[in-house]
Amino acid sequence: MEQSERRDFRTASPGSDRAAGRWIDPGGRALVIVGVMLVLVLTAVLPWIGGASGWQVIAGQADPVLEVGLLPRLFSINATVAGVLLGALTLATRRWPVAWITAMACSVVTVEGVIAIWSRQTVPPGQPGGPSFGLVLAVVAMAVLAVQWLRIVWSRP
Repeated sequence: MEQSERRDFRTASPGSDRAAGRWIDPGGRALVIVGVMLVLVLTAVLPWIGGASGWQVIAGQADPVLEVGLLPRLFSINATVAGVLLGALTLATRRWPVAWITAMACSVVTVEGVIAIWSRQTVPPGQPGGPSFGLVLAVVAMAVLAVQWLRIVWSRP
């Protein structure tokens, strides 16, 4: 589109520039985001703490001997809300403000996940309940989602 055509388009629809700035186009990143969201959902069946799977941590049904605590459970709930639900809402609506909220939420939840892993590292030796690969994979998935959403938000003209 040439300069004169852009000028004609702007004068024909005065609010179009501002309205176009409210939308995002994730492009090929949408496929990456959906794939990582699927990985995040699949981590719910993997062991997170000791032998307790992710869905048991979310539901609070882990073995009481493991003493799961608040941080891993908070991470699991927030990862589901921010990573899956907000991500799906953002991809469905493609609105920039919702994408910004999703990016910030995924960033905060990633930090929560790192703290959840750290809290499980301090379990006394010989006691079951250290972090398992499902929890680590969920934190990595949240970090990838945070980076992807931040790249989409920052690419807004």
